[in-house]
Amino acid sequence: MKKLVAIIACSIFLFSCNSNKNPQIQIITNIGYINAELYPDKAPVTVKAFLSYVDSGLYKNSSFYRVLMVESMASDLNSGVIQGGIWQSDNKRAVALPGIPHESPKQTGLSHTSGTLSLARTTPGTANSEFFICIGDQTGYDSSKNFNPDGLGFAAFGRVTRGMDIVRQIQSQPADGQLFTKPIVILDIKRL
Repeated sequence: MKKLVAIIACSIFLFSCNSNKNPQIQIITNIGYINAELYPDKAPVTVKAFLSYVDSGLYKNSSFYRVLMVESMASDLNSGVIQGGIWQSDNKRAVALPGIPHESPKQTGLSHTSGTLSLARTTPGTANSEFFICIGDQTGYDSSKNFNPDGLGFAAFGRVTRGMDIVRQIQSQPADGQLFTKPIVILDIKRL
């Protein structure tokens, strides 16, 4: 009887440890590590495309190259986004990648709160390898026409689970306008 109880207890423990169905990734930069979880149940097309890029090694030696600062109305701290991908490191490949069908926040229910990972785009269906991380709540990216005339928002697909301190360190790097003076190297993005 004691063996049966021990087996059941171990099974429950193992099941609870592996119950997170959301894929986990790690963004490895020259400043530090950023861990995130992705939401395939809410944004399946976006997550599938992003993970295909991760699995293919697309992000090896890419960079965070852009920063947008917004004065937060909630506090005196700056908020905004950092954007990364292969745009600067392999522009020809970035331009050649097919667009990902757009999954708007209205469809997914995901909002651009602090730590959200989302795809950069111009028009719906043009997003591919370029992504950004929200610093502070940026719910205007959910649907506001201030960010895109179509009002469809950006495709949120994940959230930082560890490493927002690294995201803020990246945000604070010297920039000339919206571009970092020296891009922050993304050594790789890997599944955990």
